[in-house]
Amino acid sequence: MNTAIQAVYLVAALLFILGLRRMSSPKSARTGIIWAGAGMAIAILITFLWPGMENYLLMIIAVVVGGGVSYVLGRRVAMTDMPQMVALFNGMGGGAAAAISAAELVRPELPSTDVLVLAVLGAIIGMVSFSGSLIAFAKLQGLIKRSVIFPGQNVINMLFLAAALVFGALLVAGVHTWWTVLGLFAASFLFGILMTLPIGGADMPVVISLYNALTGLAVGFEGYVLGNVAMIVAGTVVGSAGTLLTQLMAKAMNRSLGNVLFSGFGAQAGQAAAGAAGGAMKAIDVEDAAIQLAYAQRVVIVPGYGMAVAQAQHKVWGLTQYLQQQGVEVKFAIHPVAGRMPGHMNVLLAEAGVPYELIVDMEEINEDFANTDVAVVIGANDVVNPSARTDVSSPIYGMPILDVDKSHNVLVIKRGRGTGFAGVDNPLFVAENTRMLFGDAQAVVNDLVQVIKKM
Repeated sequence: MNTAIQAVYLVAALLFILGLRRMSSPKSARTGIIWAGAGMAIAILITFLWPGMENYLLMIIAVVVGGGVSYVLGRRVAMTDMPQMVALFNGMGGGAAAAISAAELVRPELPSTDVLVLAVLGAIIGMVSFSGSLIAFAKLQGLIKRSVIFPGQNVINMLFLAAALVFGALLVAGVHTWWTVLGLFAASFLFGILMTLPIGGADMPVVISLYNALTGLAVGFEGYVLGNVAMIVAGTVVGSAGTLLTQLMAKAMNRSLGNVLFSGFGAQAGQAAAGAAGGAMKAIDVEDAAIQLAYAQRVVIVPGYGMAVAQAQHKVWGLTQYLQQQGVEVKFAIHPVAGRMPGHMNVLLAEAGVPYELIVDMEEINEDFANTDVAVVIGANDVVNPSARTDVSSPIYGMPILDVDKSHNVLVIKRGRGTGFAGVDNPLFVAENTRMLFGDAQAVVNDLVQVIKKM
């Protein structure tokens, strides 16, 4: 029986791997999600057949409650709020892994040393991912309006991490008391909170990816503790993929992971660069902007979080279609950290029906901006800031950006005159070839469509 169950777990793990592989491409991501979901369903169902399994009623209640909540949130949560939901679900995964460790650590008889070590590591990593993800969710949801920085913060953070490791070492050494277990979880929980509080909003894509990796790692450890092959494989795959993605996201901002986590970048950047962009923004009316677009040969649209907030992706796709009818070549330029989570803009555009071949990554399209008649920036700030290329004193200097400033003309659709999420002034907005269209992105794009339709 055990052999048959382990074989089914391997099938589930294989579906996880294949599903994740298909998620690497927008064209196959939908089927990848289905495959991975099927693997999860198989892993859950086969668990009911595990020899000696008890508490079936609690398991059924957990499946019904968890599945019901996930279904409702999946149906109701808007695509603009997807980063918050991802952060929250990451936290739940980390919390679940920590709960498994807690169940192992409160037993009267502790497991073998190797299992105990992994249970302790799973507890630390799971609690850090849980509490840190909750703070990330609160920041993305606007419940925490600003980063929290105080003197000696990094030192205090390291003290809490050291405390968690000391309590873990005591447990491994056989000091099995209520205060060692409680101390382990409390110190890990507080470390996750304090580590995430100073991180600015501009770094949230990296943070979300990191906590996804930590959750996967914790699940893999707990899979070994429970002897569950599916958990080991799925956790390892998610952990390694999340780690690689985290490194790529940090590289996309030309910063180390340590700098992201411990520099308090997003909270200080605004003060450091205040007033750096001299000059005045030059507004343009909708009619003139529509004429500029309709008579262009090549247009590149750069979406940002402002498009997501306004839920303007469908209107933007409608504008694209009308421009194509006018004979205009239109493409979408995507920066790796645009939005609030990895792939945020790709998901929004795919939802609106934008063909995948029109969506181009930064590395592939940057050289084309010099031959672009009009670059349309919709709610993007930091990822198009030329200070990253030209101003060594800028907090974002060295960060790869979309070179929209090299276009013949730039139209920026923006709600107001404020800075981006990183708080850094953007000289693009006052450049000679830039004109500003102020207002809600959905309303502005709709007005552009109405004017172009009349041409």
